[in-house]
Amino acid sequence: MSLETLSLPDFAAFLRERGIRRFALVTRDGGVRASHEALAPLADAMAKNAVDYDGHEGFFAELCPETGVLFGACVHRTCRGQGAGGVRNWRYDTVGDFLRDGMRLAQGMTLKNALAGLWWGGGKGLIAAQGLNPEASSPEVRRAIYTRYGDFMTSLRGCYVTAEDVGTSVEDMAAIFSRTRFTTCIPAELGGSGNPSAPTALGVVRGMEAALAHRNMGTVEGKTVAIQGLGHVGEPLVDYLHQAGVARIVGSDIDPAAARLTKKYPRLEVQITERGDEAILGAEADVVAPCAVGGVLHEGTIAALKAPIVCGAANNQLRDPSADGMRLHARDVTYVPDFLVNRMGIVNCADEAAGYVDDDPRYDDHLGRAHDNSVYRLTLQVLQRAATEGRAASDIALELATERSLELHPIFGHRGQRIIDSLVARGWAD
Repeated sequence: MSLETLSLPDFAAFLRERGIRRFALVTRDGGVRASHEALAPLADAMAKNAVDYDGHEGFFAELCPETGVLFGACVHRTCRGQGAGGVRNWRYDTVGDFLRDGMRLAQGMTLKNALAGLWWGGGKGLIAAQGLNPEASSPEVRRAIYTRYGDFMTSLRGCYVTAEDVGTSVEDMAAIFSRTRFTTCIPAELGGSGNPSAPTALGVVRGMEAALAHRNMGTVEGKTVAIQGLGHVGEPLVDYLHQAGVARIVGSDIDPAAARLTKKYPRLEVQITERGDEAILGAEADVVAPCAVGGVLHEGTIAALKAPIVCGAANNQLRDPSADGMRLHARDVTYVPDFLVNRMGIVNCADEAAGYVDDDPRYDDHLGRAHDNSVYRLTLQVLQRAATEGRAASDIALELATERSLELHPIFGHRGQRIIDSLVARGWAD
């Protein structure tokens, strides 16, 4: 059995048997190099993953001895600055799932940060607790897990700055912050900006408005929107759409508690589904908004789409970016790439790191219509160019983001790569 297909408990046993607490997979000389010879097959598998691997600068992992949980930090590209992105607490069935999610999410953050004009690169954190610690849901153990993740962040010396993501709360961020300075989204009482989900949702609304304008469909008022995922971003998205006068919202979620939202939002219908259920994407609607996990747009779900517009907050919505982008284009579905519109959470984090001003004009620039690089105007530019050139909007956005992501930080240059080089040289994984 290959290392990629090992379950996480089996992989944890594999590491313990060999005395490996930490390991690193880094790009060197056109390939991926593992910190330990026993993990070379994992490095080879990573390099051969044509869909998800994109020259990622480093994937760092630690099997936490105190909690038994597997930590990860994937850094994609740091030309513009430190890799920045949230830490996702999720269930991974195999080691391959763990690695692929990190790679996809980190690359998505590179693209998002570049299009937003932030001097940050792309990174993503991972916490895999399910199956490794049966007490992970208890408050005491959970705090210990996130506290130790803070230690893990400190050990990486700033090549990656973490924040909130799926499965992680503001309280969890406070635990991380107790052991590292390389974090944002900490509670307001500690000087942070808290949960970035509401700003993210508002940016998605601006993307919807641009897509509707592009198709000459008017505004969101009176429209039907289908939302997959009613959690951190999905719930405030429902709120903003209600304020904008939508006629109907159909939402799905795997958490039965989401049904409570119908009492607050009378135009919302909630469907409680099983994990992996993608039926909501084929709903009769004007706009479909994936706001849960990635990889939900593929040959099957794209063929089932009835909505003319797809615009949501979930990262890495296209399972195969090149092929699925063309499938959407061929079906005349206006697809707004996630990394084009879900920027406001990380913008909020960047503002937190830079300090606060009242009525921040930079924040307003992102959400208004006057600034060339606002969510609304950049979305329109990408959609119009895609229509003119007869190409997929996802390809246009990817080209633009990639070009920007290769610009070097005006002060520090490619410092993130130098940090990674120093971690390897000083034996971080030993």
